[in-house]
Amino acid sequence: MVETKKMTKRIIPCLDTTLDEQGKAVVVKGIEFEQLKYAGDPVELAQRYDAQGADELVFLDISASYEGRDTMVSMVKKIAEQISIPLCVGGGIKSIEDFEKVFDAGADKVGMNTAAVKNPELIKEAAERFGNRIVVAIDCKRKFEAAAEGKTQVQLEDGKSAWYDVVIYGGREYTGIDAIKWAKEVQALGAAEILLTSKDRDGTTDGYDLPITKAIAEAVDIPVIASGGAGNLEHIYEGFVNGADACLAASIFHYGTYTVGEIKEYLKGKGLIL
Repeated sequence: MVETKKMTKRIIPCLDTTLDEQGKAVVVKGIEFEQLKYAGDPVELAQRYDAQGADELVFLDISASYEGRDTMVSMVKKIAEQISIPLCVGGGIKSIEDFEKVFDAGADKVGMNTAAVKNPELIKEAAERFGNRIVVAIDCKRKFEAAAEGKTQVQLEDGKSAWYDVVIYGGREYTGIDAIKWAKEVQALGAAEILLTSKDRDGTTDGYDLPITKAIAEAVDIPVIASGGAGNLEHIYEGFVNGADACLAASIFHYGTYTVGEIKEYLKGKGLIL
């Protein structure tokens, strides 16, 4: 890989946040983007992961795009004031003005998914304006159509092949866009990083979707964050050895399965981090 891939292996907790029935911001966790359950208070969890030594924190307003509302800027500000690690924010970002609001609230990086698919030029505009602080999230799902003409086939763990369809609006809408080709396009448009989530693995704790992680990591030169499915220490290790520059997780942190420190100690033992 080219030199731009040579970065410290990062451990990144993720706060999937939405508004409850009373309009309060809450962290939730689901399976394949559905069956959402309460997981904690955003500020309290952010403070916990900062104290544990997380390398970054991702805050995703998971219902903003679908509900057609703005990102929770006030919550971003509260979190940014309480942590010292880099904060990446996504969800509901659809214009340069949205980027500005979230950066002004204290975000170090801002990500987008749905708006990037709907208006790819926004990636270019944002990258020209804000430099290497732009992350494009790619959510995708395996498709097994026999006649998937023009789609990049990926060999799966069982020897079968599939292509990966980009999904938007919190996984609710399929686009027909090939995830690997889209990854190359967002890199060309100026994205500094890709946050890759396999809907098939999200919340399952069965491990990352390694075939697509490896395929996209090999297809681009910008860092790739593996997301969706981490359930144990080995899963984190597998994400890194299959090309991820960072591994994002939620359930294993929120429910106390592991601390960030425990994961880092394990990776030190594997010789992956110093």
